[in-house]
Amino acid sequence: MRVIFGLGNPGPEYRESRHNLGFRVVEDLSQKHKIGLNSYSHQALIGKGCIGKEVVILAKPLTFVNAAGESLYQIKQTYRVNCEDIILISDDVDLDLGKLRIASKGGDGGHKGLRSVIRSLGTNLIPRLRIGIGRPNEEVDLKEYVLSGFNTGEKKVIEAVIDRASEAIETTISQGIDKAMSKYNSNDQQTME
Repeated sequence: MRVIFGLGNPGPEYRESRHNLGFRVVEDLSQKHKIGLNSYSHQALIGKGCIGKEVVILAKPLTFVNAAGESLYQIKQTYRVNCEDIILISDDVDLDLGKLRIASKGGDGGHKGLRSVIRSLGTNLIPRLRIGIGRPNEEVDLKEYVLSGFNTGEKKVIEAVIDRASEAIETTISQGIDKAMSKYNSNDQQTME
């Protein structure tokens, strides 16, 4: 069993924000694999189904990003999954817009949602998929930036990267994280052209 846990903030006002890319990838996988996100438990919207032959739990925590670790800890304990069977999805200001990075472990990079997860699970050995949103210029407050939406040009890039992120997760599940890293980490985002 795998847990695919997307970081984001609940509520329509955050739906299109940069910080909600984790939610949007979970929603994309939900649609593609017909896994309804229709159960509320563990402070999250949850759906259970299959991606290929693997049983998966899709989860969107409703705790707000900065406290998401509490929800993931509860899911991990209830379903008795190991940390290596979790795939955490987050935005990343240190990656260019539209870039994907898959890793089997890592620090929080200043991301408060990742910090919450690492603190709650007591380890940084958590597979994750980070999606680049780019860093704002120095005049823009970082908190305002991650809660803001994408402009028209960026939206095209983001739609494509959500699709690629879903493919990367499918590859991780079916072929392993090393194969997914070699395929998606080295591939510069073609939609940037």
